[in-house]
Amino acid sequence: MMIAKQQSCPQLLPLIFITLGLTHATYGGYLIGIGSYDMTGPAADVNMMGYANIEQHSAGIHFRLRARAFIVAEGPQGVRFAFVNLDAGMASQLVTIKVLERLKSRYGNLYNEDNLAISGTHTHAGPGGYLQYYVYSITTAGFVPQSFDAIVTAVELSIVQAHENLKPGSVFINKGDVENAGISRSPSAYLVNPADERARYSTDVDTEMTLLKFINGESGKSIGAFSWFATHGTSMSKDNRLISGDNKGAAARFFEDWFTSTTKSSSKVIGNTSATLYSRLIQKAKEINATGGTSCGKTTSQSFKVRKNDNSRFVGAFCQSNVGDVTPNVLGAFCNDTGLPCDFNHSSCHGNNQLCLGRGPGYPDEILSTKIIGERQFQTAVDLFKYAKEELTGKVDYRHTYLNFTDIEVELDGNNVVRTCPAALGPGFAAGTTDGPGFPGFQQGDTEISEEWKRFRDSLKKPSKYQEDCQQPKPVLLDTGEMFKPYAWAPAILPIQILRLGKLVILSVPGEFTTMAGRRLREAVKETLVSNGNGEFDDDTHIVIAGLTNTYSQYIATFEEYKQQRYEASSTLYGPHTLSAYIQEFKKLAEAMAKGENMIKGPSPPDLSSVQQSYLIDPTGDSPPPGKKFGDVKQDITIPKRGSFQKGERPSATFWSANPRYDILTEGTFAVVEMLQGERWVPAYDDDDFCLYFKWKVESGTFYGLATIEWEVPEDAVSGVYRLRHFGSSKKTKESPTEYFTGASSAFSVS
Repeated sequence: MMIAKQQSCPQLLPLIFITLGLTHATYGGYLIGIGSYDMTGPAADVNMMGYANIEQHSAGIHFRLRARAFIVAEGPQGVRFAFVNLDAGMASQLVTIKVLERLKSRYGNLYNEDNLAISGTHTHAGPGGYLQYYVYSITTAGFVPQSFDAIVTAVELSIVQAHENLKPGSVFINKGDVENAGISRSPSAYLVNPADERARYSTDVDTEMTLLKFINGESGKSIGAFSWFATHGTSMSKDNRLISGDNKGAAARFFEDWFTSTTKSSSKVIGNTSATLYSRLIQKAKEINATGGTSCGKTTSQSFKVRKNDNSRFVGAFCQSNVGDVTPNVLGAFCNDTGLPCDFNHSSCHGNNQLCLGRGPGYPDEILSTKIIGERQFQTAVDLFKYAKEELTGKVDYRHTYLNFTDIEVELDGNNVVRTCPAALGPGFAAGTTDGPGFPGFQQGDTEISEEWKRFRDSLKKPSKYQEDCQQPKPVLLDTGEMFKPYAWAPAILPIQILRLGKLVILSVPGEFTTMAGRRLREAVKETLVSNGNGEFDDDTHIVIAGLTNTYSQYIATFEEYKQQRYEASSTLYGPHTLSAYIQEFKKLAEAMAKGENMIKGPSPPDLSSVQQSYLIDPTGDSPPPGKKFGDVKQDITIPKRGSFQKGERPSATFWSANPRYDILTEGTFAVVEMLQGERWVPAYDDDDFCLYFKWKVESGTFYGLATIEWEVPEDAVSGVYRLRHFGSSKKTKESPTEYFTGASSAFSVS
């Protein structure tokens, strides 16, 4: 269709070329490389990272998680940096440490702690157990090696892929607003910021997305795009048990598929949709029964993937920014019992935090909300991508340092000197948020702790007098910065980092800045660069915050917001002057970059891998019922009375299966929708598709595992004959080799 339009409408040629990335070959003076790798962890039994809900264990996959990387270098031996975006709750210091060890064994010191940034999207639907500090491992039953290894390997191999793909190319930048993809979940806290400061902004959240478009200089084709925009990964609720990249992961899947569809002709043939054809499809489907379970190889499922990772695929990443107080549940927060809006100051209902919940645009369907918020980011990214015309040129540079955030001396207003504190959490943290309420009996804004909770706190660690005074007005509920049994509960040493690509400056922050905190940081860094850069930086310099990067230290609220002690302030670990410390230290980094000076490395963070404790028991001894095989169908497709399925309906089948933790099938799939083409079955959808669901559970009253594959037939599905296929693995004993199996359902037709 596009070719025909070119012939009749020559004025559309530039737009079409831009859309497809088919611009003339260009070289902006950089080497650029893009990479991507599957990081989906264990799809059963592992607590998800984000909500700290002890009952939220993985039980399947909605769509897979990925690590997406780009590298930009000034030349083969020139200055470079690598940026990796993870479909994960946040970065992890231990992940960073182990990734760097692996990269050093491959490349020496080419990639190091100074020029590598690893950032999380903040999905709350990924397996936990990969952070090294104790407070983040309590609900995950300790450290989970399978989660950790999946992430470390994916980061490493995404960087390896990007490194091997390095070629001359150009980078373009564009910015624009995303409509209605985030609102403030703490509007009362935002309002305590100075009125004259608030008057400079039209909204209480940042709506701007910044996008980079990467062009291969030899072919002139687009190879990837990375964007930054602030909204929480909480479209999926704390009751969800399916692994999901949430709204940012969805946006990435939509974007990558959109690009592929615009640059490759579809192999699907719509054909005749007459009643005669429908009748033939129904009859053909009736003739094809379930296959029964059969053995297969370790990598067999990889050959059934729809999107094979062959190092040539377009990579689209949606990165996180100053997300602290921004929720994707844009309809607002309401009381479950009355339907009325929640209390404005405390986000509770009659004093009960459990009743106040935010509603996404697809309420009450959280998957629909995830899709809508993902589509809003995706659509903005497509527009920015199509019309990205500003080319980035100039230096590639970086600055990085480690800081002991428990005792930074901060100079305020020239004379007043204050200090940060050891980490601590207040009662507002325990209250949770409108995205996911925490413990009963707490409210956001609490400045008192009950005697019962004080006794519990003191049984763990009674805070010192210094700590209580330092953290004021936050009352200390958990003195995590002074707790070291069985090992450190919270980080003390944090990394801060600035990456530069021409007039783009990325601020890597190890936490969640609130909207106003992020604005102050960006403004301070830009002012420092401009005033010290001898003309290299100006008002057109782009400053982007990459949130949850390199490690995780929870929230950073403004000094004014800290006084109100809502969730974000109560989770600001290092006291009321945390933001001021960040601004002060980032200004030092910015000044060093502007003047071409080096930074002191600072104290290195600990490697706590040797003291991690794991309480999650490995699955062993799974077996199907007597007379059954893994991969056999327990519940086959239920065919509608009309004989075929229509768009929007959900055919499903359940298979006897083993625990998916035996092998997480990296770059493979647990679920496939196959379409009959002639006499061949061809994979049409897999468990990386938004429309396909893989669910696993243990049959009630038994120890037998069941895998259910459910397909929501999309509107663009081709009429034809389909079946559902399952892949899995098992072990008879802990010492026995892993065995792999597959099985397919009976066929069914889609009209």
